[in-house]
Amino acid sequence: MRLYNIRHPEERVDFAEAVLRGIGRDGGLFFPENWPRFGDVPDLLALDFVSRSAEIAERLLGEVFSPEECRQLVADAFDFPLPLVPVAPGIYALELFHGPTLAFKDFGARFMARVLSALLARRGDAKPVTILSATSGDTGAAVAHAFYGLPGIEVVILFPKGRIAPLQEKLFTTLGGNIRCLAVDGDFDACQALVKAAFADPVLVARRGLNSANSINIARLLAQCFYYFEAVAQAPRDGDLLVSVPSGNIGNLTAGLLAQRLGLPIAGFVAATNANDTVPRYLDSGVWQVRPTVATLSNAMDVSAPNNWPRVEELFAREHKGPAEELRAEAFDEAQTIAALRELHALDYLAEPHGAIAYAGLKAALKPGQQGLFLCTAHPAKFQDSVESLLDLRLDLPAPLARLEGKPGLEQDIAADDSALRAYLLEA
Repeated sequence: MRLYNIRHPEERVDFAEAVLRGIGRDGGLFFPENWPRFGDVPDLLALDFVSRSAEIAERLLGEVFSPEECRQLVADAFDFPLPLVPVAPGIYALELFHGPTLAFKDFGARFMARVLSALLARRGDAKPVTILSATSGDTGAAVAHAFYGLPGIEVVILFPKGRIAPLQEKLFTTLGGNIRCLAVDGDFDACQALVKAAFADPVLVARRGLNSANSINIARLLAQCFYYFEAVAQAPRDGDLLVSVPSGNIGNLTAGLLAQRLGLPIAGFVAATNANDTVPRYLDSGVWQVRPTVATLSNAMDVSAPNNWPRVEELFAREHKGPAEELRAEAFDEAQTIAALRELHALDYLAEPHGAIAYAGLKAALKPGQQGLFLCTAHPAKFQDSVESLLDLRLDLPAPLARLEGKPGLEQDIAADDSALRAYLLEA
């Protein structure tokens, strides 16, 4: 797999370099030069999840990893289930929250951690590597647990202070060791801006060996393609399949679009967002207008300037069309989110705000004769307070959350200022 920098197409790298660097010159995202279309998708869908994912990885990364290495990378990363659950006639939920941090980010983070470790071991030097990542909720926990204790790698996670569900936050702020957490006095977009500024600083990049484990890293994005194949493999063949994706930083949606280009039979996608509706407004008007981010119940989607959107634009530009020609986006306010959450509960399906928004987006777009699938990206218990109060119930905490009760967070406060982060990284 060869990739190029979207901002500077003359900058071209192989997969290993793209993973090791994370991001290109001037903050440009790496994008595959060529993306094959598989002619044997029905045969792939007949395989189990790990076997299929290993086969796809070998086809895409065969010049970097052997078939045995691909199989091992996938088997180590994906050692948990991902069930497709019927919710209503013709509507299914793909549960992506059965990993160690109870969120879909476990797929990409665990795969990337194993790929990066393998590449560093192959490189055989002692250059420092610092994973610098911003999180609006689930990414921080998934990245922290995926890289926790790995030799030669430090992790620095930035998150918006006071804007993440308490249990979400404790999943990564209580680890310590090689995991450092910074509570930023600002919103998620401010955190992203700090990360981008750090990657634009050649001194920081060189001295700390900066890399990103956000979905801007191509390894994470590739791993997310795998579960779309599993969704189609499990779905009954009762009509064209429409997939609704809860969308914040747009990495999940980008992976789905790439999986579709590999030949996966998905009829269309819905980008379901909360009040931070930059993408729906853009598809309606053609004007990209970023407004101040507002806090919502679905905090992991509180993103007004999604990092992965340039990849979506690039994908469609290469096909000589605009995203609005194929992609549908829907935005939902808090009242609509709550109504969708309660509607799902009445159907005997327990979700949380992000999954509820994906369900609402699916219902808004689903046409007669289609079957629908929405992604559930986090365990309801990660949003214990809001789910319990809105649905008037008590949740039993799963083990990864129950053991966090009473544990102190180890985060450090920091201003939303480039110089403050720079000083921290140089002194740490």
